[in-house]
This record gives sequence, structure tokens and C-alpha cells, in this order.
Amino acid sequence: MAFTKAAAKKDVPEGKGRKVSVNGKEIALFNVGGKFFATDAKCTHAGGPLANGTLKDFCVDCPWHHSIFDLRTGAVKQGPAAKPVAVYKTKMEKDDVLVDV
Repeated sequence: MAFTKAAAKKDVPEGKGRKVSVNGKEIALFNVGGKFFATDAKCTHAGGPLANGTLKDFCVDCPWHHSIFDLRTGAVKQGPAAKPVAVYKTKMEKDDVLVDV
């Protein structure tokens, strides 16, 4: 695995998520206080679009059935999801967000 550019920093505003494709894999990229987090793009419950979810602290609330996942670990904080979401390492390189997929 290697870090690959996922987006420009300016393309993911603070407090928001964005769906991106990295090496053919759909990823949800989030900006929480200027720190970036990456998860699989789909909720583990019913495939909801996590990038469209609401962020609070370091968690995302899936817009379909309100499962809540910790962006740092992928852990389920509130169901109905029972399985964690996959998370990926991120890093900044100049003004680009890179993800290790």
C-alpha cells in the first residue's frame, strides 16, 4: 500500500465530508478541525453514503438510518449498524490530502 492523492485540501471544507475515488476504491473523506479522516464510502448497515453524513466531534452520522461511526477507529458508536466501517490512514502533502488504501 502507498499513500495516493485523494483530494486537494480546499475541496473538503472543515466540518464536511466528500466521496472520492482512490485507486478505484470509493472513500469518504472528512475534515474535522483541519484534520482529515478516511473511511469506506458506504455504511456497513445498508450502504448509506457516509460522505453525506453529519459530523459531530470525531464521528459521522449516516444519513439513511443514523448509525454513528468513530472516524478515528471505525467503531460503531450507535446502531443499527453492527459492523465497524474500514478506516484508512491520511496525511497532508503541501495542499493535498493523501490516503493509504
